[in-house]
Amino acid sequence: MPDQYILALDQGTTSSRAIVFDHAGNIKAQAQKEFRQIFPRPGLVEHDAQEIWSTQLGVAQEAITQARLRASDIAAIGITNQRETVVIWDRQSGKPIHNAIVWQDRRTAGLCDQLRAAGKEELIQQKAGLVIDAYFSGTKVKWLLDHVDGARERAERGELAFGTVDSWLVYNLTGGECHITDATNASRTMLYNIHTGDWDDELLALLDVPRAILPEVRASSEVYGETAEGLLGSRIRIAGIAGDQQAATFGQACLERGMAKNTYGTGCFLLMNTAGEAVPSQNRLLTTVAWQFDDTRTYALEGGVFVAGAVVQWLRDGLGIIRSSSDVERLATSVPDSGGVYVVPAFVGLGAPYWDSYARGTMVGLTRGTTAAHIARAALEAIAFQSAELVSAMEKDSGVTLKELRVDGGASTNDLMMQFQADVLGVPVVRPKITETTALGAAYLAGLAVGFWKDRQEIASQWQEDRRFEPQMSEDQRRQRLGQWQKAVSRSRDWEEAEA
Repeated sequence: MPDQYILALDQGTTSSRAIVFDHAGNIKAQAQKEFRQIFPRPGLVEHDAQEIWSTQLGVAQEAITQARLRASDIAAIGITNQRETVVIWDRQSGKPIHNAIVWQDRRTAGLCDQLRAAGKEELIQQKAGLVIDAYFSGTKVKWLLDHVDGARERAERGELAFGTVDSWLVYNLTGGECHITDATNASRTMLYNIHTGDWDDELLALLDVPRAILPEVRASSEVYGETAEGLLGSRIRIAGIAGDQQAATFGQACLERGMAKNTYGTGCFLLMNTAGEAVPSQNRLLTTVAWQFDDTRTYALEGGVFVAGAVVQWLRDGLGIIRSSSDVERLATSVPDSGGVYVVPAFVGLGAPYWDSYARGTMVGLTRGTTAAHIARAALEAIAFQSAELVSAMEKDSGVTLKELRVDGGASTNDLMMQFQADVLGVPVVRPKITETTALGAAYLAGLAVGFWKDRQEIASQWQEDRRFEPQMSEDQRRQRLGQWQKAVSRSRDWEEAEA
């Protein structure tokens, strides 16, 4: 396919992007558009699903035009998406019955408490590989069916369709022809059995979700269908789907057991490839599907930090101490250290390994000498500290000692933070030449399905190192800093009262 390209649609939490990749994995063109974040009240986060679709379609058209290509030059489309976010729509009209409920939303924390109190934690970990948390899709689906007028009855009659964002995009791209998801997205719902590779009747009954609304679960790399006439000029095959973190793991070529990557986006997500073994976590990590080819699933251990890059947005929008996100490194570098300040950005609770929905953001160690620069530096360090806790848990679970950490995402371009990450981990942190690995992973999955790339070896050979950060901190200093961090975290825990 000499003059063909792959179009990756990267539907994220704050923006929709489209990137055109060539055969060498280089970017030919890209377009991006932010969309509204809706906060009905503290702890609740929603998106307008129609706006997700319109921005995603708009940037897809823009990227093709910008690359000076026609739709016929695109060999396939790969999709990657913010995971766990829930859309329920009317099958006939295609209209959502409510705003999308976003992965960060905490409205179902009380329901999760009830499930834990009922002793369901072991069942959900064994079947779904997940802990019970408001983060996952299942409790959000139940909430919508229970709180939108008539939704449950309509769902049982088969009039409604549920999907994570990948399903919603494919449904619209194919003009309503395909109601599907892939195994990676399904594995984040609390409704899917990661061992059998299908929706699980016991989990569906537990969360009172009718099977009639569920999408069909497919492999991460296969031709699912084609775009509808009139959307992009001519019909293009849709051939790859993976949740954003799994796509980034694939794009980072972490194709062997024990390889790991960390994506620094709105949140921070660390995945370690465990090959064909779904490793059950003893340290409250998640066991998830990394990707599926044909009927063969590759698994990963995953730890999530809910607030990473979002802490920099908070410094900009909430505190007003920087004008733009890119100013944070300059401000943080203006002081030699954080001056004893620790920021715990638990704005929406804490993810792995704590899973504390009731933790809240905390700043400790403040003195009269504390400046905006110390706070900025402490905020960046918080992202690295949270990630270091995940690596430690992962090594214990898998029995694999990490040799290096591959990094990507917006904040991975911050040299100060990457050096600090290497320091608190004690292993090299490696940044690739192409940091858009989430979109690249989706492109690779789609390209493999249509023969654009030959095999996974070809993909692994394309990965190139940009910069390697070697640890420079002494073991004593590392231990002392991590100890102080854990002390700061303990101050943020269990702050909110549980809702009755």
